[in-house]
Amino acid sequence: MPTKQITLERVSVISRKSFQNVLAALDEAVGHPDMNAFRKSVAAATTLSELERVIQPAIGPSGFMEFIRIDHGEVVYKGKAGGRPGIVRLVIGNPLIMKQMVQHLPDAGSYAPVTILVDERPDGVHLSYDQVASLLAPYGNMEASKVARELDAKVEALLASAAS
Repeated sequence: MPTKQITLERVSVISRKSFQNVLAALDEAVGHPDMNAFRKSVAAATTLSELERVIQPAIGPSGFMEFIRIDHGEVVYKGKAGGRPGIVRLVIGNPLIMKQMVQHLPDAGSYAPVTILVDERPDGVHLSYDQVASLLAPYGNMEASKVARELDAKVEALLASAAS
């Protein structure tokens, strides 16, 4: 079985805001569609313009929507008394951006939507993200890499905004 070595670059922003305030800022910036209805509408779309009409209302001001939220703290701190630091994984993205990358490089579908990890530590709330451009670099596809760099810039702007 052939393998490919992938080196990634992780971006982390540290916020002095509370964990709840950081999550609230992300919630405000990212769309939260009813995923069952969204999937049905995507499946029913037969043209690109119909697909865009489904996706545009689902995304938030950041240009992203939330696909899933995983509260790791529910498992990590189970059985421990008292307050616990928060740790949440958000899977966000924009299907139209994914479409652009995957048209140029099918393997890009492994990296979209993206993950943002939000976790409380003694020095603040960390917002961490693995840059898609670094994940696609070994493939050498310039078009997909260009889209990935633009995606990375949008995600990093979202992190900076939520942290400030």
